[in-house]
Amino acid sequence: MGRAFEYRKARKMKRWGNMARVFTKLGKEITIAVKSSGADPETNPRLRVLMQTAKKENMPKENVERAVKKATSKDFTDYKEVNYEGYGPYGIAVFVETATDNTTRTVANIRSYFNKYGGSLGTSGSLEFLFDHKSIFHITKPDGVSLDDLELELIDYGVEELEEDDSEIIIYGEFSQNAAIQKYLEDSGYEITSSEFVRIPNDQKTVTSAQRETLEKLIEKIEEDEDVQNVFHNMKEEDE
Repeated sequence: MGRAFEYRKARKMKRWGNMARVFTKLGKEITIAVKSSGADPETNPRLRVLMQTAKKENMPKENVERAVKKATSKDFTDYKEVNYEGYGPYGIAVFVETATDNTTRTVANIRSYFNKYGGSLGTSGSLEFLFDHKSIFHITKPDGVSLDDLELELIDYGVEELEEDDSEIIIYGEFSQNAAIQKYLEDSGYEITSSEFVRIPNDQKTVTSAQRETLEKLIEKIEEDEDVQNVFHNMKEEDE
């Protein structure tokens, strides 16, 4: 298995945290998608796949409708997607993705979290080279199609790795090829159950148990912020 699979295996039970945070994150993504390309899923591919993701995560229909309505409200100014990059203690790189309606508040909060735990917030783009930006699609496992055959189908669309998991197949591809991969899957009749974007570290750093405890407190504190969508880092996960 490749690096993407190992990354997902380590994070599988940790992504997004509790149900309320899942719904908040998805709600913001839906609002951003609607504001960008309209409220009709038929003509908005990103919204279409986000609604499938919301369904998979058992997000209530009224939450989805509220997120759509918010984007079309005349009083809504829009979320701004801003990334923050810095080093936590012990030289661990931390990449934070936010969606905020108040960047002054957000940057002040993120900086305070880094400072509290002995880290430092860096300049925009300073750590981006340490992570590969990927898109991930989950599709229902098709009858009569092998993983190898599907990989051959998708390789020309920027797909790098496939993984089987229970009743679905997980597809990893370049972030820049997200739209092309989604279009091919939909045009070919594959059922997309969810989609996400991740940043996979090029190299992971080993830390001690005591260092991990401090770093996990920092990461948890950042993840609890209402403006934060995702947190990625290059700390090596504990061996199972």
